[in-house]
Amino acid sequence: MAGSEAKTAVEWLVSVAPDPDACRWEWERNPLGVALLPAGRRWDVLILPGELGYPTLDVLGRLVDRPGPVLADFGDSRMGFFVPPGTAAHWVGTGIRSAGQGTWIVVPYPGRGGGGGVRWLIAPDGSGTLCDPVLLELAMHEAAAGLARHRGE
Repeated sequence: MAGSEAKTAVEWLVSVAPDPDACRWEWERNPLGVALLPAGRRWDVLILPGELGYPTLDVLGRLVDRPGPVLADFGDSRMGFFVPPGTAAHWVGTGIRSAGQGTWIVVPYPGRGGGGGVRWLIAPDGSGTLCDPVLLELAMHEAAAGLARHRGE
């Protein structure tokens, strides 16, 4: 990630913090390179098990040039897809967790390694691009069908 793109992504991410300047200052000095940011303002996060998340991301990557931001946790057991605010309140799916209004998530600094246990698979570009929830749902269905076929073999 280029320096100017990382800076734009940081500005976009910290804009949701109660005190963006203080958040940026702390984030840049945090040895783990993570910040706790509120969901539900500019984005919600749908959290998929890694077993479903990676094939979903593969399918989504075939549907759009660049999906919105996607996180993975330490050990790849979960993945977080950034979606428009309000999505979490209406999402129903077995095994899918969500972070929306009133929740906070750990977010790594764009352009740095994930020393805090989370890392970007697709970092935000600062433009506000998010994963389209309709396409994400279609990708999840296709990925789940592929997993079911694989298990049936």
